[in-house]
Amino acid sequence: MTGRLSPIPRGPRAALGTMLLALATCSSLLALQNLMVRGTWLSASWLLVVVVAAVVMGVRAVTRSWWAPSLAGLVVSVTILLIRYGATPGRVRVLPDAGSFHRTLATAGEGITVINQSLVPMQGVRSVELLVVTGALAVFLLADALAIGLGAPAASGLALATLWIPAVALGFPASGWALAWTAMFYLLLLALSAAPATAHADQGRRASVAIFSSLALIIATVVIGPAVASFPGWASMSLPSFGSGPVGPLQLSDDLDLRQSLGSRSGQVVMRYTVKPGTAPVDPLTPSPAPSASGDAPLGTVSARTVGPLRAFTLASFDGSSWQRTDALEPASWDPATLLTSDPRLFGTAPDAERGTLADVAVDVGALRERRLPISTFPRTVVVDGAWQYDGARDEVIGRRGTYNGMPYSMQVEIPKLTKDELASARVGDPSDSGTTLELPKTSHSDDVARKARELTADAKTPYQRAMALQTFFHATSNFTYDTHVAPSRSDDAVWDFLQSTHGYCVQFATSMTIMARTLGIPARVAVGFLPGEPDDNGTYVVTGKQSHAWPELYFANYGWVRFEPTPASQTGPLPAWSDPFSGANSPENPQDENVPAASPGASQAPAPVTPRSNAAAQQASTAWLPVGITVGIVLVVASLALILVRRRAGLLPDLTPERAWLRARRRLAKRGLVWSDSDTPRTAVASVNSQLMTRTGAELSGESAAALVALARAVETERYAREDAQTDAAELATWVDALVEGAEGLLSDRRRRDAVPSAPRNGS
Repeated sequence: MTGRLSPIPRGPRAALGTMLLALATCSSLLALQNLMVRGTWLSASWLLVVVVAAVVMGVRAVTRSWWAPSLAGLVVSVTILLIRYGATPGRVRVLPDAGSFHRTLATAGEGITVINQSLVPMQGVRSVELLVVTGALAVFLLADALAIGLGAPAASGLALATLWIPAVALGFPASGWALAWTAMFYLLLLALSAAPATAHADQGRRASVAIFSSLALIIATVVIGPAVASFPGWASMSLPSFGSGPVGPLQLSDDLDLRQSLGSRSGQVVMRYTVKPGTAPVDPLTPSPAPSASGDAPLGTVSARTVGPLRAFTLASFDGSSWQRTDALEPASWDPATLLTSDPRLFGTAPDAERGTLADVAVDVGALRERRLPISTFPRTVVVDGAWQYDGARDEVIGRRGTYNGMPYSMQVEIPKLTKDELASARVGDPSDSGTTLELPKTSHSDDVARKARELTADAKTPYQRAMALQTFFHATSNFTYDTHVAPSRSDDAVWDFLQSTHGYCVQFATSMTIMARTLGIPARVAVGFLPGEPDDNGTYVVTGKQSHAWPELYFANYGWVRFEPTPASQTGPLPAWSDPFSGANSPENPQDENVPAASPGASQAPAPVTPRSNAAAQQASTAWLPVGITVGIVLVVASLALILVRRRAGLLPDLTPERAWLRARRRLAKRGLVWSDSDTPRTAVASVNSQLMTRTGAELSGESAAALVALARAVETERYAREDAQTDAAELATWVDALVEGAEGLLSDRRRRDAVPSAPRNGS
């Protein structure tokens, strides 16, 4: 032996330990499920962890070095990562090239940027997937090196725990089942290390006690734990979390103070809703309009993305540092069968499928205490019980008592087929609000803000082009960084502070674009509400406090209030079709989607629904794994050939112990007819072997072979009965086994040769 601690002997038990660590790593990855939207990141991580675990087990089977398997796993992991995430686009490679490292490093940097700018749950795009896969492989290799390589299985739990840190730190813990599975595999690993390598009566009892104790604890964790947690007394207990969260129902802030954060993002469910194709009666003799060339959704195709964000209220009065909320102007009741909208041409009319796509939306309110009802930004009917009124000037549904948990309401949304081509020539409109949405605060930097707006829009010819120039400026991640930790104000002008710091969240982006649009003579206001949320397994969209959002709305003649999105796409999803500069120039799937993710599957965007990725994109995604598969296959074939050659050449068991060497010698001698019973001790077995050889060959073992038999027997006695572990080197044990077998084989061969020589004939015969 080498003298290092090794509770898990090499061979099948070491392979089982590595397998348990791979399973524990895969189950620990489930801790990230509440942080990231479901995607390929989980399956890719699982696949690569299993592949690397197989490589580690194969290398450990042919070497007695503690570090070689970990090094081989690291080399294979780096190679796979460079091939998978550093390959040249459009080219298939089975080996990394000179630029693979730089491309992989750039992708990782992009993933870090996306994570820093994203809200939970975030999209598991390719760059983020790279970071998750890298972390999973690093955790597995570290845990395996600790548990199997260095013989410290208990310490491997520290490596596994690192995958739980993000969920605990951000306050989005995974389900109890993820923890239960991880604990199960970890406890089995500890039981494996506690079970002795030999199978004698007392040691077998100890092994059974260790294994059954772990199984009992696992059963208590998996079965009894959730049952006990369901009782009221235990239900109030929870794991400690870092940071703070809101207590009680969520309520949106009216002033949106730009010098402070919106506060702790909440995981509370504020509403659930379903979206179905509209059921308004249509003349059956009138054919449905064909889909427009601009990419609008065909009639009847609706989703949360087509309905867009749900707006609770709008803000128009800004004093330079915060928004001010005023009372409703002329709230009134309405006909539930007609449209509510700030567009006087459509207000009070029935939904019409000829004008756009109709969608029926049924909402159930959760932990939301809000006097303004979240409704679509598009014209919609609203059916709600209670004392609710409509403020047409601000396009808000206002109640006296507000929403409550379990409150239902419904809408039929008329989604217009609005395109950027239609807005390109639109004039500035008059919202008839006495100039409120054109008011500008007088601050020490108001002239600087106006000058910056003119510089950004110097080449724009129309109001729409000016709006697009502003949105592009704020939307570019090279200009601004999404950050909910806003620095304290340095002046009396929050917009100017944001332009200088370049760090902020949706309120800063929306406010800055709104005020700068006003300096250009375009009526603008800030809308506050919720992004569409994400679907559950039943197709119901779930909106939590994390989806609270603010965005600017600009007013154009004949089109009314139009939503723009200056906040980075990593938080809000794809841009609306009418404000997407790439709309019409590229395929419906945004080419940036691979690099800049949406905040959730239900993030706001254009009326047209998100279409599946094109065949070319899907094919590219599927073929991206082809070089990885080829490389892994080559590695496994080479490793298998090396295993066969090494075993045939050396015939060694990995990390040979005296007990294993004794068993191997016994099996090889048994093939030659030299056997002893289980009741024989090593010393009596030595005498038995020599006695059998004397009977069959007329001679006993001598020289090196006799010394090897005695030394091997003493090593086994020391391992079995001594207080301290044997310190015999595995290579020396293998040499003794070979010398013993070769000596016995030599005596038996000589006897066979003598028996084969015919005796000389006697005289006179």
